[in-house]
Amino acid sequence: MDRREKEQTVSDLQKRIDGYRGVLLANFRGLDVDQMSQIRKRLREEKISFHVVKNTLMKLASRGTDLEKISRYFDGPIAMAVSYGNPVSLIKIILDFVKTQPALEIKVGLIEGAVVAPGEMKSLASLPSREVLFAQVLGGIEMPAAQIGGAIQSLFQQVLGILEARLDQLSHLEGSRPNATGLQTSDPSLQTS
Repeated sequence: MDRREKEQTVSDLQKRIDGYRGVLLANFRGLDVDQMSQIRKRLREEKISFHVVKNTLMKLASRGTDLEKISRYFDGPIAMAVSYGNPVSLIKIILDFVKTQPALEIKVGLIEGAVVAPGEMKSLASLPSREVLFAQVLGGIEMPAAQIGGAIQSLFQQVLGILEARLDQLSHLEGSRPNATGLQTSDPSLQTS
């Protein structure tokens, strides 16, 4: 590979990692061609790219980017998976694949700029999807709001009950005549003419 080809490859790698949300590096030693095809196919279904990368060229491409944080892992046979969508999907797919093909060794991940160790990926993979988390948060907000609404409605009903009782009381008094003191009474023996 001459200098011009290397520069073009570095440029292509930089374009590939531009706008990423998740990157995962794995040692693929021990996987055969069929197994590599399986993981590529599964990742492609989720629009995740999976490439074997030349370490020296990847180190050059990562300069000045977030990937520089994981450049020390660019050694040995490395495959790089790049997700532009939900990075948790990337982790879940790779972890599922590792269950059946333990030869694929996860080295490190970079999720939205944060370095993630292989052990941390399991806890990330167990998180619900973003949509489910939003629904849970909104449900948590909605519940107290509904309780406040119920309390306010109960208070209004109590005030309304008091007002209705007072109106009933006044309507009973309305049928009586004022007495000498100017007070109304419904007792005819107390009324004056």
